[in-house]
Amino acid sequence: MDLMVTIYLERADTELLLAEKIKIITEEDDIKVLLKIPQDKTFYSSVISHAYYAIFYAAKAILVTKGIKTSSSEVHKKTFDEFKNNFVDTGVLDVKLLEIYKKIVIRADVLLGVFKDEKWKRGHFTYNTIPQANKEPADDSLANAKLFVSNIAKVIG
Repeated sequence: MDLMVTIYLERADTELLLAEKIKIITEEDDIKVLLKIPQDKTFYSSVISHAYYAIFYAAKAILVTKGIKTSSSEVHKKTFDEFKNNFVDTGVLDVKLLEIYKKIVIRADVLLGVFKDEKWKRGHFTYNTIPQANKEPADDSLANAKLFVSNIAKVIG
């Protein structure tokens, strides 16, 4: 397997693992006490962010298997477009994986400001939504990332 494919898959796994652990930190009071984190603090936005990056790096890994590399600027948009054009539109991957990727990109965009045209959403979730309100999207993001990364890893072999 190409070294970059391995690196991207390992990064995807690391991001997914971190998302899972951040969710545990958010939800387990004993861990918050141990880490001296106030009980009212949540990190669901970080769960969403790391779940997105797990998907992003898995997509980059599968692109490299076809010799496709994406870079700045607009690396997230380019990666999404190349993934769609080379693996979904061609029928190589199930459309469901694309739907998951698209959904998570939008969610990460809301929280991280990845795309310029989503400034309103980013502002809304960052400044106008209480952190606890992000629990359900975080749960969805984590489940989607697990599904996406595991399927990409299977396709790559």
